[in-house]
Amino acid sequence: MHFEHTEDRRMLADTLDRFLADQYPIEARHAAAASELGFSETVWRGLADIGAIGALFPEAVGGFGGDAFDVTVVFDSLGKGLAIEPFLGALVVGQAIAAVGTDEQKAWLSPLLDGSTVAALAHDEAGGHYELAHVALRAERTPAGYMLDGHKGVVVHGEQAGLLLVSARTAGAVDDENGLSLFLVPANAPGLTRQGYGRVDGGRAAELHFNQVSVPVSALLGAQGQGLAVLERAVGWGVLALCAEAVGAMDVVKQMTLDYLRTRQQFGVPIGSFQALQHRMADVLLEIEQARSAVINAAAAMGAERGTRERALSAAKYSIGRIGTRVAEECIQLHGGIGMTWELPLAHYAKRLVMIDHQLGDEDHHLARYMALAVH
Repeated sequence: MHFEHTEDRRMLADTLDRFLADQYPIEARHAAAASELGFSETVWRGLADIGAIGALFPEAVGGFGGDAFDVTVVFDSLGKGLAIEPFLGALVVGQAIAAVGTDEQKAWLSPLLDGSTVAALAHDEAGGHYELAHVALRAERTPAGYMLDGHKGVVVHGEQAGLLLVSARTAGAVDDENGLSLFLVPANAPGLTRQGYGRVDGGRAAELHFNQVSVPVSALLGAQGQGLAVLERAVGWGVLALCAEAVGAMDVVKQMTLDYLRTRQQFGVPIGSFQALQHRMADVLLEIEQARSAVINAAAAMGAERGTRERALSAAKYSIGRIGTRVAEECIQLHGGIGMTWELPLAHYAKRLVMIDHQLGDEDHHLARYMALAVH
């Protein structure tokens, strides 16, 4: 397998890295994370203008990329910059629309790609434990379309989103694989209330309450009751993106720690000269390369049949969850007490690495899922 990116992808990565380094210092990121919006609209629009969103989608739907490795390049840079802008929602929702949307529904892609509309996936519910089939929110057929009733939790950027991709049950019990449907719901739909709050790693999320929210038949994305496969595919893109983001963040944490070991002195010499610390840092470097390999493997498998693709994605997410947490802990410890301070960017990268493990399935979930997929 050839591991080098194409020249176009290297240029995209360089452009994104420079933009984030110049326009998004850690102080600006803190201010954006604590704001009512939860991200920087200026940075969001700027990244959209230089093609960061367009690179996530193929030319057929208005983008200029769309390959799995295009997605990893963008999110690797976002991880390095510790960006909290709503790229994940744009990717997951956009991929679902691109896959099965009607021509009318695909009209949403244009404002998604230019950054004028924020999209969010509204899927998680209490007691779901990351299982995609666990959906209790009901969608009842009416003469005018569908009536949605229920609750969605921890919807990242759900407070600011203009478009929501909502999973709902049109038939069957809560955990049935059949009977799950997907709906495109505008955020201003009557009966929809949103309760926003700050996230521990920066930015905002929301609890969404659907109280007899009426949507037309045209809001149904794909076939009624057959939404699980579409949701799995779209979430798979999100899993890949999070894994690439984590690798980008780990690369920054690694470099910060190496620089600290080379400059911090004890007993008149840099602490990086102590063999015990060298061994710990060597383990960190090896783990990061293992994580990078897992992401490359997952990206290469995105075009494969379902079993191969989903196993590679779960293997990558498990690896990222385990390795990301270890890298965060080791690098904080190698910094000593200063590693826990708010002023040091390292602490915020560490928080993000730990929280990535809990998005779209933690390491325990994906290990169990990998084993179940291997049996089938």
